[in-house]
This record gives sequence, C-alpha cells and structure tokens, in this order.
Amino acid sequence: MSKYKELEEFIYNYPTENEQGFLDSELEIVLEKYPDINKEKVDNALMGNTGQISNKGKFINYHHDVLKAVIAGIENRELKVWEWD
Repeated sequence: MSKYKELEEFIYNYPTENEQGFLDSELEIVLEKYPDINKEKVDNALMGNTGQISNKGKFINYHHDVLKAVIAGIENRELKVWEWD
C-alpha cells in the first residue's frame, strides 16, 4: 500500500469524533477530497463490514475498512477477496 501512504496517513490521522473510526458524515467529508471517486465502489466495499455503534447510536466504520474502501473507489473496482477481513 506504499502507493497510498499519504492517503493512509490522512485516514488514520483524520480527526474523527470517535477514535475507533468514521461516522458516515465524516466519511462523506473525506470523499469530497476525491471528486472523481466511484462512490458506489466505496459503498460496496463497506457493505457488510464489521464496525461498532457509537454512544449516539450511529455506525462507526473502522479506519482500515475506510482506507480499503477509498482505495477501491479511487481505482474504480470492487474489493479483492484477500482484502476482506
């Protein structure tokens, strides 16, 4: 993933409300940085992933899942089998 080191640092250092990861609203802000991203591929990559619920009842996507999903969206592809966890 060295090709995406800057993206990885951005995702892992993004000031999320929850240290565990991203709320949907925070993910939307991140995606605005990539106007040509395929949001359908991002959504597909996050479909059915493991996460947790915030104390406000909202789903939290873990940083590693967001990173993989954003890369899939940038590359306009589905996740590869080995990328699922």
